[in-house]
Amino acid sequence: MLIRRREIDFLLKEYLQLDELFKTARFANHDAETVAGLLDTAYAIAENEFLPFAAKADQQEPEFVDGRVRLIDETATAVKAYSDAGFIAAAFDEDNGGMQFPWTVVQAAQAVFASANVGFYGYGMLTVGAANLLNAFGSSELKARFMPAMLEGRFFGTMCLTEPQAGSSLADIRTSAEPLQDGSYSIRGTKMWISGGDHELGENIVHMVLAKIPGGPPGVKGISLFLVPRKQVDDFGFCGEGNNIVLAGLNHKMGWRGTVNTLLNFGEGGECVGYLVGEPHRGLGYMFQMMNEARVSVGMSAAALGYSGYMHSLEYARSRPQGRPLTSRDPAQVQVPISQHPDVARLLLAQKAYTEGGLALTLYCARLLDDLKLTDDEQEKQSLESTLGLLTPIAKSWPSEYCLEANKHAIQVLGGYGYSRDYPVERLYRDNRLNPIHEGTHGIQGLDLLGRKVFLDKGIGLGQLLRKVREDCARVSVTPQLAGYAQLLAKATEDMIRVSSMLLADNDKGESERALANATLYLDSMGHLLIGWTWLRLARTALTALESETGQDEGFYQGKLKACHYFCTYELPRVSSNARILAERDRLFTEMRDEWY
Repeated sequence: MLIRRREIDFLLKEYLQLDELFKTARFANHDAETVAGLLDTAYAIAENEFLPFAAKADQQEPEFVDGRVRLIDETATAVKAYSDAGFIAAAFDEDNGGMQFPWTVVQAAQAVFASANVGFYGYGMLTVGAANLLNAFGSSELKARFMPAMLEGRFFGTMCLTEPQAGSSLADIRTSAEPLQDGSYSIRGTKMWISGGDHELGENIVHMVLAKIPGGPPGVKGISLFLVPRKQVDDFGFCGEGNNIVLAGLNHKMGWRGTVNTLLNFGEGGECVGYLVGEPHRGLGYMFQMMNEARVSVGMSAAALGYSGYMHSLEYARSRPQGRPLTSRDPAQVQVPISQHPDVARLLLAQKAYTEGGLALTLYCARLLDDLKLTDDEQEKQSLESTLGLLTPIAKSWPSEYCLEANKHAIQVLGGYGYSRDYPVERLYRDNRLNPIHEGTHGIQGLDLLGRKVFLDKGIGLGQLLRKVREDCARVSVTPQLAGYAQLLAKATEDMIRVSSMLLADNDKGESERALANATLYLDSMGHLLIGWTWLRLARTALTALESETGQDEGFYQGKLKACHYFCTYELPRVSSNARILAERDRLFTEMRDEWY
């Protein structure tokens, strides 16, 4: 099932106040009507071309036939409808052939596609990321040669980082880039886990490849970024012969089976030509733009998949009669829908809180990106960048963990049926299980948050973000209906401020290993804190609507208030209990020896 349109409208119009963007010069060509048109199109394509074939794409996964990838026919039809409707180009500037929609709107539309069929959605998501990377750092010649075809959906894009021997340790990559006389480079090496790495959906595939130029600095400081097309492209953008990129095999996955995943050999059988993007030895920094964009998109996809499972389990719970109220054991009494049983209500409310909160957080990140494009004030820009940097590992990881938990709850609601292929919730769980690994594991995101985002700026950015949380707690504390939730959030905030200060002091004393030993627990705690903050703000928005709309759509808004109650009462206390463990700086994981397992 798709994300409910009412949910998207609420988040865009009421929570994120999208109308403010239309008052700016950048987005003056758009308004509520053009946004509604884009979303109408997204829902139509998702409903007709994506959703009906999600199960088939899962069951008939990509095949390796005669050295090429074979996908089900419906993949090409769906992806063409997506690109023809302009969804790859939607957020790009009009000067570049795009439609210059706010990124917030485009991400909301992408969430709809992800909820329908995440396997089909992957091809467009990767291409948007590769095109953004090229647009930000590529030369004018490279952009002119490749970007128009990418935005039109004739060329697709990938990111090629990992290698079999290196995994997540990019300092150990071996792919090389030897300079050629014409200024291009000869690329040679093997890349692993390349989503969308080979297919026939378009005329060409543009690989964004990390490689090392011989003689460069060691480790990550010697990594450069190269654009490497599957087929050679002339100055006019026309495809020619193959570029000696050999498909070495497919990875058969637990989920996301509709998006082919490949092992590629660059330079096997002949010279593979690549083009330097930006300056030499700065490739990892460039690639982080695509990775960070992809990380928020992964979190959004996780929320969308969790939401779809929630919708399926809610429909089932409302229509499945079983048992009787706890106050009546009379077998002659008519059975009630299982949605009326308290424990099923618990499972449904948890799903609602996780998925709607996760979706709201990822769209808030998108809104920050739009705000970044609008400001010329350097101080405001630095503040926005800092906030977005802190939120990125959380927006990737928290939905990936807890919206997967929502999918688990959906299976539980359906009981034995949930475990079978008669219903899609088992497939949605498998699809979502990739996301805690996708674009950096949960543990890597914890190290990124604490080791890079918090420690590197001495906690200044974290302090700015938590001050916003404090301010909202104070603002909402005068509202009787929400004051209790504000108090719970304020306590959790103070606990995280205190423990963050302790960890910063450890790092300043050179005890970084001690400070980082529980980085994943820190990530979980910050995620719960910020989802609690998100729910407080969502509840305030819903309460304002209830007071102004004289009961119109009351059920929708009351649902927001109840989800806030659930999260703040049952979930938010985890922050304080985790903070106690973090404050102890437990050494269990650093002291553990292999032989003790």
